[in-house]
Amino acid sequence: MIPCGPSRRHFASDNWAGAHPAVLRALATANAGHAPAYGADPVTGAALDRLRQLFGPGSEAFLVFGGTGANVLGLQAVMAPHEAVICADCAHINVDECGAPERFIGCKLLTVPATDGKLRPADIEARLAHAGDEHHVQPRVVSLTQATEYGTVYSPEEIRALAEVAHANGLRLHLDGARLANAAASLGAGLRELTSAAGVDLLSFGGTKNGLLAAEAVVFLNGTAVPAFRFIRKQGMQLASKMRFVAAQFLALLEDDLWLESASHANAMARRLAAGARQVPGVRITQPVQANAVFAVLPAEYIPRLQERYFFYVWNQRTSEVRWMASFDTTEDDVDGFVAAMREIIR
Repeated sequence: MIPCGPSRRHFASDNWAGAHPAVLRALATANAGHAPAYGADPVTGAALDRLRQLFGPGSEAFLVFGGTGANVLGLQAVMAPHEAVICADCAHINVDECGAPERFIGCKLLTVPATDGKLRPADIEARLAHAGDEHHVQPRVVSLTQATEYGTVYSPEEIRALAEVAHANGLRLHLDGARLANAAASLGAGLRELTSAAGVDLLSFGGTKNGLLAAEAVVFLNGTAVPAFRFIRKQGMQLASKMRFVAAQFLALLEDDLWLESASHANAMARRLAAGARQVPGVRITQPVQANAVFAVLPAEYIPRLQERYFFYVWNQRTSEVRWMASFDTTEDDVDGFVAAMREIIR
């Protein structure tokens, strides 16, 4: 049984957190009166202008309300069913989207083992052996996750190196940015520095994991225009009729860099948690803590008792590796209470 309650905070996922108070206020403001539907309202126009400023003049953003939808529709816009996506074996599109890319695009995912969640240029090159062979799917997109599923981050130089290999071989570079804000906060880099300036062609920009309520964006960069995307979005069931409520959330997120403040706080809480957990005998941190995720191995017999206090997910049942996620609303007391529970239970 998963423990829960109105005042309980857990370390299962940043999806478990509520909406930021500033976002709720923005929703209340947007709720006044009537407005045109399907994005023809001034709030949506303002949000799209702000996203264009953020990612650069050659960018074009489209608002959606689901992360899986953002990834799948973005990929669908730049590839055909006989083409493939090169990605890490732990990538969200491969592990946690219930086969949605295969189902709705008809494409194949060409996975690469990634112990730290990150692709290297050689991983792309290794998947190009059958280019031009009609008996094999043809790689068309390289997809990165930033921050990765292991909480590690790509530097701008690493992204640029991957983009160079991808573009040299006629491939697009896609970025699953569900936690892009956390990566930017970790690196002290701007969003444009990690995307358009580094050679990314398209991305999903996550808001839900950073304090929004069902709000994501698909962003095409550097002139990678897809005129048909508005039809792809509608057919893909991601066109919100009351779009102003999705847009209002993004305006709140981007106002005074709330996205960066919230992500920086979540990252800091993850570092605090890792520092405390390292002092508990029997706990071993397995990945660099670069964003808002902490991965650790601990004795399997203690996991259920800890989960009764603060719920979290087991990442690897075989090795007893767990994942702890911090959120924009995680407090120092939350972290210290969890560490104290570890000290009490793990003996």
